[in-house]
Amino acid sequence: MSDWNRLIRFEANDGKIYRGDAIVSDSDYDIGKQFAEGKTIKARVVVGSNIFTDAKVSDEVLEVKKLLGPLTAEDVPVVKCIGMNYKEHLMGIIEPPPYPQLFYKPRTSVADQNEDIPIPLFAQNTCDYEGELCVVIGKTGKNINEEDSLSYVAGYVSGNDLSARDWQYFPEYAGKTPQLGFSKSFDRYAPLGPAIVSSKIIKDPHALQLQTRINGDLRQNCGTDDLLFNISRIIAFISQETTLEQGTVIMTGTPNGCGGIDGKYLKDGDHVEITIDQIGTLSHNIKFL
Repeated sequence: MSDWNRLIRFEANDGKIYRGDAIVSDSDYDIGKQFAEGKTIKARVVVGSNIFTDAKVSDEVLEVKKLLGPLTAEDVPVVKCIGMNYKEHLMGIIEPPPYPQLFYKPRTSVADQNEDIPIPLFAQNTCDYEGELCVVIGKTGKNINEEDSLSYVAGYVSGNDLSARDWQYFPEYAGKTPQLGFSKSFDRYAPLGPAIVSSKIIKDPHALQLQTRINGDLRQNCGTDDLLFNISRIIAFISQETTLEQGTVIMTGTPNGCGGIDGKYLKDGDHVEITIDQIGTLSHNIKFL
């Protein structure tokens, strides 16, 4: 298990990029929110060539000048996403699936905390948000038993499964069958932040509250206890398909309240905040190209 508790990636005052174990006062300390409010954030520098296996927390303490996302595209072999996975979200809309519904985002979809997310011209009409609890896999596994599955988790991070709804299910774009690959896999369409909180800290990932705000307006507010398939089940199921590699990010689904439900799609310049208990607030802006 990793030596760090709350892994961040940041630019220090010397202009260099570091990994660090954020110094916090308590389990509810929101690194993303504190930084956005101009508060001083410090971290103990994490050293080692692999953040999942040999990373060690040093005694060197640095101030965070710029808070970045905890993972780069090079850290993540693939982003695996589960759709239709909140019971309240499904209610009255679609019959719950019998097994987790899986789709992929490429590693190029990984984006930073506080980044301006580029939205291409052909995806601007129905740009939507999906606040999600994300799992970061810390060791590679295949055919993982459900009982052992959480031991493969390095930690948890807040994420946004950005989506182009017209390319997802509007017949004039997607045809008669909804498709998820193209509509959700554009570059930078998986912002992650503000920190990966170790599974040593978060003992029960199904007892967290998730909230999404757009320009301060609360749009999503749901507990992760509403997940249709819990994280153990997800890991066990998808590890039967392909090897679950170290560094893989699993997006576990989004609750009710997406913009497409009432036509409140994202616009140029919108500010998105996704907050999850004990993990903190992922913030980013929408930038139409």
